[in-house]
Amino acid sequence: MKPTWSPGSQTSLRAANRTRVMETLQREGSLTQVEIAGVTGLSAASISTLVRELNDEGAVRLEPSIRNGRRATLVSLPGQRGMLAGIAIGDRDLRVAVVASPAGDVLERTRLPLPFQHEPDETLARAARLVADLHTEIGRPVSDLRAVGVAMQAPVDSVSGQVGSESVMPRWSGVMLTEALQALLRVPVQLDNDANMSALGELRAGVLAGVANGCYLRASHGVSAGLVIGGEVFSGVSGTAGEIGHVTLDENGAICACGNRGCLDTLVGSRALVESVRGSHGDLRFTDLVTLAGRGDVGCRRVLADAGMHLGVAVAGLINLLNPEVIVLGGDLLMAQEWVLGPMQDSIERRALPSAAASVELRPSALGADADLRGCFVAAAQISSFHEPDSAHRAT
Repeated sequence: MKPTWSPGSQTSLRAANRTRVMETLQREGSLTQVEIAGVTGLSAASISTLVRELNDEGAVRLEPSIRNGRRATLVSLPGQRGMLAGIAIGDRDLRVAVVASPAGDVLERTRLPLPFQHEPDETLARAARLVADLHTEIGRPVSDLRAVGVAMQAPVDSVSGQVGSESVMPRWSGVMLTEALQALLRVPVQLDNDANMSALGELRAGVLAGVANGCYLRASHGVSAGLVIGGEVFSGVSGTAGEIGHVTLDENGAICACGNRGCLDTLVGSRALVESVRGSHGDLRFTDLVTLAGRGDVGCRRVLADAGMHLGVAVAGLINLLNPEVIVLGGDLLMAQEWVLGPMQDSIERRALPSAAASVELRPSALGADADLRGCFVAAAQISSFHEPDSAHRAT
């Protein structure tokens, strides 16, 4: 049967807009009307009318929530549960946060310091308890949890699902983290390394939004890159694409945790930078080094500028290979961008192909320390659309 409306008519336009709203809710999970308007590009008035019609038909579910300290109404599909969790596991800390949608405000969060070489079983049990505690804090049962995204500060084997490095967080090497956490929380879990999750966060809600080819460069204790190719995060065959921290810059340099010499990590990692000024400045934390640079300390500024130069050498190779539009700088070195970005840009311009260097833009992260958690929320929303856990087997 042919439709009773003509292409371009008000009726067909309304039908297309309804479809756009429903597809957005299917992909993103629960959103406020303002957030739906932002994602779809439709006006607030149009969204208000569409949501009212869909609610009258029983096609969506409305429930009260809080946004920026104000009352708001969440719109979701009837079969969707309302909460997503993000878990970021580092070598010395655990960060957990919950949201009602990937684009929404963080409803509650917490950070737990961890001991050096913390045990996987204990850390995962703590993470599960923290997820439940955060639900209690916002007055929601943990049964509302739909899915969890996990960012790991270590390479992740996307084929086996294991944490895949014996040199980075060695106690976690071979751990089937996804299976273990799913058993604890009884919801789907999506795992990736922190750089890829950060790239996903920036791609959906940060500097990389709308970018077809880009890179998120995370420089903290080590250096890793989340690659975006064709508008999607690229992980490689087994999930280890972007491990730029183990590009060799000095064959006779210091021994890296991976066993090689002179890797980028040994020249740019925050531990290496702090160690380089120990003889002249004593025991410092990385934040102390940045503070002293801000006060005009020439030695600390030199160390940070050298880090920018070394980063530029490695990134120039990446630019020649991938020709990205945007490179986003995140991690600890984001705090020192005033002294890092300039030398990094100069190094790139000297070493990358002129046309490629001229077309790439270096920008600081828009999401800051939350980039990996934002990526976790996006990943959780994506898998929750395909997996609906059995409520009879959920954690309580």
